[in-house]
Amino acid sequence: MRQARLIRDKTFGSRVTYSPKVFIPLTMLCRDKCGYCTFAQPPAKLENPYLLAEQVLAIAKQGAKAGCHEALFTLGERPELRYEVARDWLKQNNYDSTVHYLHDMAALVLKETGLLPHANAGALYRDELEMLRRVSPSQGMMIETLRDDLDCHRGAPDKEPQRRLDTLNFAGELNIAFTTGILVGIGETRQDRIDALEAIAASHAKYGHVQEVIVQNFLPKPLTIMQREKPCPQDEYLWTIAAARVILPPEIHLQAPPNLSDDFGVLLDAGIDDWGGVSPVTADHVNPERPWPALDKLREATEKRDKVLAPRLTIYPEFATAPTKWLDETLYFKVLDRSDAEGLGRDDPGQVWPEKVTAADVVQDGAEVILIGHRSTQWYSGANNPPPVLITARVDGDKIKAGPIAEVLRGVELGQQVDQDQIVTLFGARGPEVNAVAALADQLRKQVVGDVVTWVHNRNINYTNVCTFKCKFCGFSKGPLSLNLRGTPYLLTLDDIALRASEAWDKGATEVTLQGGIHPDFDGDYYIDVARAVKDAVPQMH
Repeated sequence: MRQARLIRDKTFGSRVTYSPKVFIPLTMLCRDKCGYCTFAQPPAKLENPYLLAEQVLAIAKQGAKAGCHEALFTLGERPELRYEVARDWLKQNNYDSTVHYLHDMAALVLKETGLLPHANAGALYRDELEMLRRVSPSQGMMIETLRDDLDCHRGAPDKEPQRRLDTLNFAGELNIAFTTGILVGIGETRQDRIDALEAIAASHAKYGHVQEVIVQNFLPKPLTIMQREKPCPQDEYLWTIAAARVILPPEIHLQAPPNLSDDFGVLLDAGIDDWGGVSPVTADHVNPERPWPALDKLREATEKRDKVLAPRLTIYPEFATAPTKWLDETLYFKVLDRSDAEGLGRDDPGQVWPEKVTAADVVQDGAEVILIGHRSTQWYSGANNPPPVLITARVDGDKIKAGPIAEVLRGVELGQQVDQDQIVTLFGARGPEVNAVAALADQLRKQVVGDVVTWVHNRNINYTNVCTFKCKFCGFSKGPLSLNLRGTPYLLTLDDIALRASEAWDKGATEVTLQGGIHPDFDGDYYIDVARAVKDAVPQMH
């Protein structure tokens, strides 16, 4: 386990991730009969063969309101091949397959809520994976095992090992960020697990597409064929997690579900760097008897081992930040909209909704569109809602003990100059690391300037909004292609500028900031004329 931790720490540092998600069980019908499963249900126990569109959307909206990023679609495999009621429902609703319906529901959730779908539809063919790639930034399927003679899979044709390996490789051919994994304790041996992990590693070596491997322990469930079987022994489970970390390429993330272990902190000791999806809204429909741990408990266990908890998207940063390879073009902005600078999920609290607008007359602030529908409450620069509190009250022990951030801070304390890579590392600080960076910065400030904090009474004078540049982030500048944005172009006269400087002085300002677009008629003399106009009007103005 020590070797596994060293590999994990060298690759991922102090970061441990989780995905804030909502769980959407699109259908609980399944053609497979696995000996350990309570998710699959017969038609008689279900009100409808499939969740209706309005039910799917209601669940997704709950997740969006709770600040989730992921909509996990879980479903039985190909129920239409077993149940007439599934075939009839699909036909009546103009669908030729369950996967086709999944595609449309993922598209609906993406459009209406902005949640990023993760399609977990089992063993699929190449064309099905390709179809889902257009609406799902990532997809997944558990390999489970490469053994084809286990009792638990006797009634499960979709668990045939080669079918699942084919799905894994098809995903690689299609450049799909893919999650897979193994089950531990269903009758397989250690060598069987090693074989499965090596097969996953080989597929990744060829395509580079495996973003995450889940190592999941078997727990017996009532009313299943395996209800009297013993649960996976903890020592076997921890050994397998550590073996996975050693066998798999180091860049593949390793997950163990925290709700399936009573002491989930020990999973970190075995080498995982991800807790998987955790929902504040829905149950784990695959393991309904095991509720998700509260997020504060997860954070406590993570920080107890000198790690930092961070939310992620359904697609991992390594893939999200290379969108031209791993994402359908229509998903670029939708993923970017929920990403932070590293490609992780934004962790400021609040909701993120797709922005919907309608035409409107020009109003006082110059806006020519108005927002309709749900409004995002997540903070952004210029938003009306307050920014998140990232630096909490000072407490003893703000120093962090381990990880890349701690190494940089120790160097600063020793008087070393930080280089560019270390600055980038500091920008990745989260949770207690932010407090540690702030504490050291405050200490350095005190050493340099004491406790005096200065400010200046200032006025901004924007002399023109006409600009020859077309910076894509700018909502201020005007030009031939942007005349309809935020009112009309303007250019202040020198007298206007002088008047505004005088007004500022009369109200106590000692400084004016002169800023504006790069007007096509300006040369160097213009800026000298502007400065002279200010000084002529108010000689003392800075």
